[in-house]
Amino acid sequence: MNFLKRVLLVLFSLTLAVVTVSLWAAEKPAEAQKASWKIAGQLEEACKCNAACPCWFGAKPTHMNCGGQLVYFITKGQYGTVALDGLSFARMAQSPDGKSMVETSGNWLFDYLYIDEKASAEQRKALEEIAWATEHKESSNVQVRYVPITRTVDGKVHKVAVGQYGTFSAHLFESALGGAPKITHAPGADPMRAEFLQGTTLIFKYNDASQDWNSQNSNYMFTNFDVNSAQYEKFNAMMMQMMDEMKKQKESGQHKH
Repeated sequence: MNFLKRVLLVLFSLTLAVVTVSLWAAEKPAEAQKASWKIAGQLEEACKCNAACPCWFGAKPTHMNCGGQLVYFITKGQYGTVALDGLSFARMAQSPDGKSMVETSGNWLFDYLYIDEKASAEQRKALEEIAWATEHKESSNVQVRYVPITRTVDGKVHKVAVGQYGTFSAHLFESALGGAPKITHAPGADPMRAEFLQGTTLIFKYNDASQDWNSQNSNYMFTNFDVNSAQYEKFNAMMMQMMDEMKKQKESGQHKH
């Protein structure tokens, strides 16, 4: 009888262990998808604002709202075991009128993601994960499109095209002290824009998301980046803490009145 009890106890323990492991595994898929990543390349960025863009300094846009094209060209990248060398992705978004970029974060009119059409299904998924990790979704109006993304450099002029939807050409300013003006550690900067070179657009067009942008002589920024998931996890945690503190200060100020 004692032997039988021991056998039953062992069987019960094994069954409990299997159930526990199964439940643990069922809770892991979302976490398992968050693979570590790293990307290096160049960011080409243009927006409606006059140069230099006031949004990065917490000020209001110079033309009612902030509408921009951010195009990331990856020279070398990895998402888990997925190679991303030579691929690109772009973000197009617009803030509400009359307010700063920071105070309207998460409530923008739209935030569209464009992914390099030559990426495989696995690479597309990886690029989407990285895009939302480097900059969280600024709007509930989100679309993801797969398009050709190209760039050419003709002398000092950079020309960027995102499918049939967005295009701009631009060049960097030239400083009297030599080289292009460099902005370092702007208040609104993230790890990718710890520093960037400043320029201006020659052409700036976008015709998606019910928009028809067509202007010139607006803000242009260029930077080389080399970032990873650990940097952004730390940065995003810091930003969440800062926003919570700002919210508490605002609520405290309202109570005093």
